Amino acid sequence: MVTKSYTRRASAPAEPAARHPVTARSPASDFGLLLIRLTFGLLMAGHGAQKLFGLFGGKGLTATGQGFAALGYRPGKVFATLCGLSEFLGGLGLAAGLLTPLAAAALIGVMINAMATVTGAHGLWETDGGVEYSVCIAVVALAVAAIGPGRLAVDRLFPWGAGGWAEGAFALTLGGIAAAITLSI
Repeated sequence: MVTKSYTRRASAPAEPAARHPVTARSPASDFGLLLIRLTFGLLMAGHGAQKLFGLFGGKGLTATGQGFAALGYRPGKVFATLCGLSEFLGGLGLAAGLLTPLAAAALIGVMINAMATVTGAHGLWETDGGVEYSVCIAVVALAVAAIGPGRLAVDRLFPWGAGGWAEGAFALTLGGIAAAITLSI
């Protein structure tokens, strides 16, 4: 009769749990990002179109420029144009998933200016227009830049299309610099 002797061996360290790479997304998450980008981006583009073209009940460029001048932006029409273009083109870029970090930077810059000149004085939750709306817009734009626009986007063809720390930092830094320049003029 043959007997086997069993000795206890030191167990090898357990392998780390398998991780899913950031780029491995389910079709549902790609659809979710598309839904966020389209809704958010097209609404922001529409907001810019109100300023630029007077669409969707907007006042148009001349009246918006007068409003900007009343806030201390001189010449008001130039700054209204910059704001309207940033919202319009930034919104369209986010909706299409095209140049996503740059589109996010445009929206972040506008929202920092809005917080500094209009909504900041009302506090966070003020019913007359606190900063909560501007903060939400800036955070969604930053999150999309950091997460990436998903596979259902034009940017999927480019290196920045996967999102990441660099893309998020780019959007936040460029938006902050643009806002600082605008506020200092």
